[in-house]
Amino acid sequence: MTLRVAIVGCGKIADAHVEAILTMPSTARVVAACDLEILLAEQLAVRYAIPRHYDSLERMLADEKPDVVHVTTPPQSHFVIAMHAIDAGCHVYVEKPLTPAHADSRTLIDRAQATGRKLTIGYSPFFDPPALEMRELIGKGVLGTPIHIESYFGYPLSGPFGSVILGDEKHWVHGLPGKLLHNNLDHLLSKVVEFLDDAAPRIHVAAYRRRTARFFDGRDDMLDELRVLLAGEQTSAYCTFSAHAQPMSHFARIYGTKKTMHVDYVARTVTFESEPSALGALSRAMLPFAQARQQVRAGFRNLLRFARSDFHYFAGLRRLLTLFYASIVNGAPPPIPYRDILRVSAMTEEIIRQLPPVSQQ
Repeated sequence: MTLRVAIVGCGKIADAHVEAILTMPSTARVVAACDLEILLAEQLAVRYAIPRHYDSLERMLADEKPDVVHVTTPPQSHFVIAMHAIDAGCHVYVEKPLTPAHADSRTLIDRAQATGRKLTIGYSPFFDPPALEMRELIGKGVLGTPIHIESYFGYPLSGPFGSVILGDEKHWVHGLPGKLLHNNLDHLLSKVVEFLDDAAPRIHVAAYRRRTARFFDGRDDMLDELRVLLAGEQTSAYCTFSAHAQPMSHFARIYGTKKTMHVDYVARTVTFESEPSALGALSRAMLPFAQARQQVRAGFRNLLRFARSDFHYFAGLRRLLTLFYASIVNGAPPPIPYRDILRVSAMTEEIIRQLPPVSQQ
């Protein structure tokens, strides 16, 4: 069975989706592109030889009858588009966040389950090679029992995405309840939710705007630094987003009863904190060499994968799509449990509720 896929929302991320699908021609093919800006839909169709393009979701669903719809539009439109697609009989992949409001996320998942459709969300780093290696090692008991997780994600506002946000007061990020922080919380929370089994962990939030106000409009109301403590009964987590710390980083650190693991999503490495082999100054002096050996081995593994043409920026997206499509064809559960999607959504809403007004900064 080759799934017929339609892309709704033809911005930059849509290219990554189409390119990932092109690597699995026997599983899926893109039959249509749709965007309110017909020129964007046409350009995507021309770039990737997609047969049809539309500026009307309803007409596209009626004409093409796709098996799967990828929703790659701004978050404010996710709920309406995904509901239309599900009601038209389609399975849906929705970029993060699923919806800006937790109640809408629950309604969307309830509708998918009631109609027998599959739904997943764009937590592609969850399936990146270092994340897969992390779970394999934890499954073997190498880490022991996880007791605390640190999740970090950040990029400078002076970079490409930040410049776009600050350059346009009407950018969709400014329309989210939590603005910049809201758009990035999924990156942080999706790393820790699998370790926090509590339905509703205690949440403590600190956030502020570090940059100086200079626009005198809604852009100055955007918080750009976030710290979140999540406290469960047996496990805790600390999440950090920074728009100022350099360099751009994306990692998780898992503290276990046997070892502490560092998962770097940028360098694509998994390493462990080294410990001295014996007491004494010399043993401690050798610790940097133990860390260096781990980094060198990880670097050679990356080079080997690169030489085999198996080192891809969107490796996690490819893996997620492969698993999602397989769940559709085989009637298996979707790759990301609905419970975890909804817990991330609920935690996001509580974090947004606790954000202070910028006027109090």
